[in-house]
Amino acid sequence: MNWVRGETLGHGSFGQVNLAFSTSQNYPSLIAVKSCSISLAASLANEKYILNELCECPYIIHCFDHDITLEKGEKLFNLFLEYASGGSLANKLKNCIVSEYEVRRFTKDILKGLCYVHQKGYVHCDIKLQNVLLVEVDGNHVAKIADFGLAKRAGNARSKCDLRGTIMYMSPEMVTQGEQESAADIWALGCLVLEMITGTPAWKCRRQTDFGGLMMRIGVGDEVPEVPEKLSKLGKDFLGKCFAKNPRERWTAEMLLDHPFIAGYNEMRDVYCTSPTSALNFPHWLSAQTSLLPRQIVPEFISGDEFDWNLRSGSTVLPENRMHQLVTGYQGSDWSNSRSWVTVRGVN
Repeated sequence: MNWVRGETLGHGSFGQVNLAFSTSQNYPSLIAVKSCSISLAASLANEKYILNELCECPYIIHCFDHDITLEKGEKLFNLFLEYASGGSLANKLKNCIVSEYEVRRFTKDILKGLCYVHQKGYVHCDIKLQNVLLVEVDGNHVAKIADFGLAKRAGNARSKCDLRGTIMYMSPEMVTQGEQESAADIWALGCLVLEMITGTPAWKCRRQTDFGGLMMRIGVGDEVPEVPEKLSKLGKDFLGKCFAKNPRERWTAEMLLDHPFIAGYNEMRDVYCTSPTSALNFPHWLSAQTSLLPRQIVPEFISGDEFDWNLRSGSTVLPENRMHQLVTGYQGSDWSNSRSWVTVRGVN
């Protein structure tokens, strides 16, 4: 592959990810390249092998090829991957509140990917917000599972007691017995969904370094991540199926796809995507959220007092509040700058 390394997109324990420009006709012009020293390439080589096995699933990041380059006197192993213009779910959560419609839609994408991974006999071992990327497809973002560097064959006894993944997302059986099968991915998915809903990690720790205490809470006793009281019954039930302490009682990805919290998400599209045709045509569910001050769109399943209402870049503002901003002069639109104005001609 002929390619040119571009800006850095991120770093990890393996090395770094860069944007890359491909001049090969067989590949997209924009790709992501994950690179590390050739001496540390075992993880990337494992990822390449597994991604090639999973290449037919549209909910898993696609791997194109790999090569080895000599850069600044160092040999690098380079893995060429599908470029996710929407970044990761972790980045999205930092920039804006995720609506309930998006939570359910992204979760459905991830579950479809996990179904395929598990049916092919693999366990991802590190499901988390940072490892789910948003790829634009036909104008919409599709959530795709990425980073298979820690993935393993299901039932591989040699991998037992090999601590893999991120502690915040680890399952009880992984902490206590070193058991990491498909059920562990479902527990991690529950942590991911809960984090999308609340905007905070599933487990609350006094300090980020209190990992020993956290592992005791995960592995010993009946404690599970706290689910907000004001979460809808469907949401609570869905997370309950993910957070069953006994992995044999935990629902599979295939079962969760049929759960009403996921299967019924399309019913919300009209509520979140239909534009009002007049000032009086706002959906009925907006009335409870109307305020004298502009607020961001909020998932229906969480009350307003659980969010930070400071406007953040990239966030979505309710249509009624945009009107209020224009009428009262509140917010930061700079009407004096006409360079980005678009001329609109009326039709009589």
